Amino acid sequence: MHEPRDDAAVLVPGIDAPSTVACLRSLHPRGVRTVVGAETSTTPAAFSRYCDEFVQLPDPTDDLLAYGDALLSIADRPDVETIIPVREEDVYSLARNREAFAAEIATPWPTFETLRRVQDRIELFEAADEAGVAAPETALLDEWDDWNRETIVKPRYTVAAPEYLGSAFDRGEIGSTVYQTPGKPPNEAACIEKRGHVPLVQERVPDSREYGFFALYDRGEPVATFQHCQRRGWKYCGGPSAYRESVYIPELETAGRALLDELEWHGLAMVEFLRDPRTEEFKLMEINPRFWSSLPFSVQTGADFPFYYWQLAMGEPIPGKPTYRAGIGGHLIRGELSYVHSVLTEEYPLVERPPLRTALRDVARSFVRQPRFDYAVTDDPVPFVRDSWNVLQDWIDDWTAQADEERSRTDESGKRPETDRDAADAPGSVTAE
Repeated sequence: MHEPRDDAAVLVPGIDAPSTVACLRSLHPRGVRTVVGAETSTTPAAFSRYCDEFVQLPDPTDDLLAYGDALLSIADRPDVETIIPVREEDVYSLARNREAFAAEIATPWPTFETLRRVQDRIELFEAADEAGVAAPETALLDEWDDWNRETIVKPRYTVAAPEYLGSAFDRGEIGSTVYQTPGKPPNEAACIEKRGHVPLVQERVPDSREYGFFALYDRGEPVATFQHCQRRGWKYCGGPSAYRESVYIPELETAGRALLDELEWHGLAMVEFLRDPRTEEFKLMEINPRFWSSLPFSVQTGADFPFYYWQLAMGEPIPGKPTYRAGIGGHLIRGELSYVHSVLTEEYPLVERPPLRTALRDVARSFVRQPRFDYAVTDDPVPFVRDSWNVLQDWIDDWTAQADEERSRTDESGKRPETDRDAADAPGSVTAE
């Protein structure tokens, strides 16, 4: 057990998602010194009034092993008591070197053997089958032969790492979910080459509403749980959460706990499900073994997971019984803008695009009825401003790059040639949360 001290600190990796800021806003007021580590000082969390220190870290997408070494170096600091994982690369690096970290800090995360069963979706669906948890029919791309069905292609792994991709880990693009038009199979060889591994094919569950079962486990026992239903994603086909509502559904609790119990889980987990409208059965999509991007909303409902995580790390009991309020909603504003943009400009096979007027009306009504926001809060407004500026810069850069590409591909007659984006095999939703 690591005894807490007056100068006790926590390292939280700084990312674009608001989960980092949620950790700072929860722990700093409780006297925990907060250290934000990121590859760039423009990360929104670095501008929070609740950030005590910023440290530069390597970019894990450029050098994952160097990133893990940097985390271990920070763990060697006498004031740092634990590290909070907020993305797949974080928990991978922490679990991969768990014994080394355990010599320095508290380690409320799974062993690498257990983590692999989650980050490798083939192993995850096998665990789900053993736990009696439903999942869509799934197979490797080179084993699937029924392309007349509604299907999606998704990565087998959730992080590009040597243990998963071998020598291709530093050049493979894990990629996101792609919706396949029935009767039009993908180019198998090209898909495998681009992703650096053989991805999965999965029957499509015809519902874009995602249900999340969130939990913190202590060596196989639940410490706290939470549920929400995603009403809107960043895209009208799904993706990360733009607007969600807290719920309590006994069947969702049963399915989530059955899977985590089967894994003998330790640490954080978001278990993502879709509800099959044909059977009303919850079907497993994936597990995110770290803090989720909509974490501020969980805290707003009363489920203060950063505090629970800190108490677990310090070996301290959580005061009272963890609970939350069902029936309330919350937004990520840039997620809502992305949703409207997708309705305006994007097409996805198999998913019906809502009318723009309906989309705008639904967003406006929920803003009025459920005015809770992940970044935008009155007592700590600068992270929202910084995030908005970062997003604006990214949009300008993307627009400029697309304009330059289209100009370079325009033929002498001035006619724009067909691009990859015009093809039926257009990209689908990004991995949620």
